[in-house]
Amino acid sequence: MKLAFNTWVYSGFPVWVPSYPLEEVIKRLARIGYDGIEIGAAAPHAFPDYLSAERRHEIRRVLDGEGIKVSSMLPAPGGGAGYNVASPDAPERAAAIDMYKKVTDLCAEWGSPTLLYVAGWQVFGTARPQALEWTTAALAEVADHAAASGITVAVEPTSADSNLIDSCDDVIALMDAVDRPNVGAMFDTYHTLYRNEVPSDYVYRLGKRLKHVHLSDVNRDAPGSGVVDYVSLIQALRDVGYDGYLAMEIGFNRRNVEPDDMARRAFAYVKSIL
Repeated sequence: MKLAFNTWVYSGFPVWVPSYPLEEVIKRLARIGYDGIEIGAAAPHAFPDYLSAERRHEIRRVLDGEGIKVSSMLPAPGGGAGYNVASPDAPERAAAIDMYKKVTDLCAEWGSPTLLYVAGWQVFGTARPQALEWTTAALAEVADHAAASGITVAVEPTSADSNLIDSCDDVIALMDAVDRPNVGAMFDTYHTLYRNEVPSDYVYRLGKRLKHVHLSDVNRDAPGSGVVDYVSLIQALRDVGYDGYLAMEIGFNRRNVEPDDMARRAFAYVKSIL
C-alpha cells in the first residue's frame, strides 16, 4: 500500500485559507515522504478551465522532478457552479458530466489512475428513484469516457455531506446498475464514522471492487486521534489484497490548521502501522 495526501487543506476549497500554489504543495508532500498526491480539481490548484497547456506541462514537470505520483483526482462537487449529477436542473447535470470528463483528461495528462466520483445529492422535490436514475446515467457516461484512457472511476459514499449514495450497499447497487469494468468503489473513514459504522466492514464487503481509500479521523483530524481502529483497517486491506493508495483527506473543514503538521503526523502514524 502507498500513502497519498489530498490537497484540499492546502487550497482554497472549501475553506479559503490557508492557500498555497500547487507546485509548492507537491514539493512539501514529496519532502515529507508521500508516494502520491491526491489533487482536488478546484481553484487555485487544478480547475481544468483555468489550466493552459503550458501550465499542465509545468505541473507534470514538477511531479516528475519531485518523484511523486498523482494517486487520484476529484472534482469539487458543491457550491458555485454546482456540479450535481443528480440535479433536477438539466444544464447543471450536463455541466457536471462535462467537468468529470475534463478532470478525467487531466488524470490522463498527469498520470493518475483513478478518478473519484461523488454521486450527487437529492434536491427537495426530486424523487429518489429519479435522482438515482440521473446519477447512474451520468456515471455510465463518465466511465465510458474514462475507459478510453484506462482510468478507473471510484464511487465514494458521502453520507456526512449528501443524501443519495450514503452506504456500502448504496455503492454496490450503483456499481451493479452501471455495470462497467472500470467502475469501482472507495470509502472515507470520516463518512463511516458519521454513520457509526466499522470501516473494516467496508473493506471485507467490497473486496476486489475497492479501488481507493480516504483516511480521516473525527472532525477531519489526522489518523491517530484514537477514534478509528486503523490497525484493524489496514489488516483488513491486507486480507483482501488491496495494494492501492491510502489518501489522507484531512483538515480542510476549518481554517485553524497547520497543513504541513497534519501531513507529517498522518504520514508518521500510518507508516508506523504499515
